[in-house]
Amino acid sequence: MTESVRLMVADDHALFRQGLKSLLRRRREFQVVAEVDRASEVAQMLAATPCDVLLLDLQMERWTIDDIENFATATKVLVLTASEHTDDAVSALKMGARGVVQKRFAIETLMQAIRAVADGLVWAPPTVQAEIAAQWRAPADKLLTDRELEIVRFVASGMRNAEVGEKLAISEATVKTHLNNIFHKLGLRDRVELTLYAIRHGLATASRF
Repeated sequence: MTESVRLMVADDHALFRQGLKSLLRRRREFQVVAEVDRASEVAQMLAATPCDVLLLDLQMERWTIDDIENFATATKVLVLTASEHTDDAVSALKMGARGVVQKRFAIETLMQAIRAVADGLVWAPPTVQAEIAAQWRAPADKLLTDRELEIVRFVASGMRNAEVGEKLAISEATVKTHLNNIFHKLGLRDRVELTLYAIRHGLATASRF
């Protein structure tokens, strides 16, 4: 039988905390091993009671986003928030949180997020994913010239250097030169890494195709 996921609940609203614990305890796959109602007590509780996932309210008696980096060294952090601002969620993920769930979501969404985070994955609402993707695209858009971006898109679509050169009316040698410059700017080693980079950063598709 698979071991249950050990959870710690950190939230300063007693009704929400008690309700969440009650729902979680109905699932055999989860085990609530500790609860905390003050952000200042989380680190101490983590040291005393190890857990697999910390369910952390972002808005406790004080803002907890700055604490995430420290908490994340001890366990996987899944942020719970009433905030609708994607900036808050993105900041939490940058600080080391493995997931973000808005409190308005259904309990099943939270269950899915817990399972994903416990398994080592990252969980975020679609709006947050879109914001992260937008931020990741920005550096490439600023680092690369328009011609280099064109070449990235064509290479990511599976074109060989000769085909790219024919498409852009430039020599194959010029394409290779552009590619070397692109690899250097983006810190990549080869076409495979470039293709993966393009997919992850939203550069693999364009209206030119």
